[in-house]
Amino acid sequence: MSSDYPAHVISPYAAIGGGEAGPFPFDLFERRCLAQGDSWFSIGAIPPSLTSNVLAELVLSKSTAIVNCASPGAVLSHMADTTREHMFLRLLTGRLAMRWDAIVISGGGNDLIDAASVGPGADPSLRLLCTPAERGTGPLQGDDYVSKPGWQTFAAHLGAVFTQMVDTRDSGINKGVPLLLHDYARTMPRPAPVGFGVGPWLQPAMTAFEVPPGDRLAVSDALMDRLRALLTDLVAARSAADPGCALHVVDTRAAPLVLAEHDATGTSGDFVNEIHPTRGGYAKLAAAWRASLDPLL
Repeated sequence: MSSDYPAHVISPYAAIGGGEAGPFPFDLFERRCLAQGDSWFSIGAIPPSLTSNVLAELVLSKSTAIVNCASPGAVLSHMADTTREHMFLRLLTGRLAMRWDAIVISGGGNDLIDAASVGPGADPSLRLLCTPAERGTGPLQGDDYVSKPGWQTFAAHLGAVFTQMVDTRDSGINKGVPLLLHDYARTMPRPAPVGFGVGPWLQPAMTAFEVPPGDRLAVSDALMDRLRALLTDLVAARSAADPGCALHVVDTRAAPLVLAEHDATGTSGDFVNEIHPTRGGYAKLAAAWRASLDPLL
């Protein structure tokens, strides 16, 4: 008979412990995982109580403690940055490191949004979207709006960071521990910020590049599809070179999230703002994570 155990998520400081509390009692759990990432693993709304995150909604078939180093807005390049993410690296390979059962990563989406937000005045190799003159006349597909030299730059950046991340994992006692990344759900560009001047992200970029409203979802889909293909290709190449690398991409792209309406300024469908799901939306994403993570644990 199978059982359901909500993941027990703690901070890295709780994991280390101190004073009378002492270190966290990992021996009371069947499995332990280390997490790092962006707002999908941390905070996606202001106030935070408006929504949730993937880890908070995650239910597994074994009791599992997850040490969460994630912070909102984190980009994949920062995950291997010893200055900004020192605690994660200390728990992964440093003097506080322990052998984890899995390492779960939410990253790449903010890198994509940052690159898509670079304006039309920049060199084509430094932005993800094409100007009206560069993309020609319609009818156009979503991919026709993507700057090919800009995507090459982005793919090279993410590939280098991915390699650094896996090399870092393999430099210590967690060599070969399953490492899971994920793609991103379909996202409707719309005027729905987090609040306090944060967001939206995709909608202003589409406006700056004069993307017709009717094509904006197709452009968003093209970017997310390219990111998924890039992550999948990076994992496949590493797996071909090292069959024991234990890398996985969680398919959250296929999770049945309900898209927001294109003109909604607040909660709509399964999204509380432009790029962050509602609690119910995160539960659907967590189900996709369970399907990938459970067999590894």
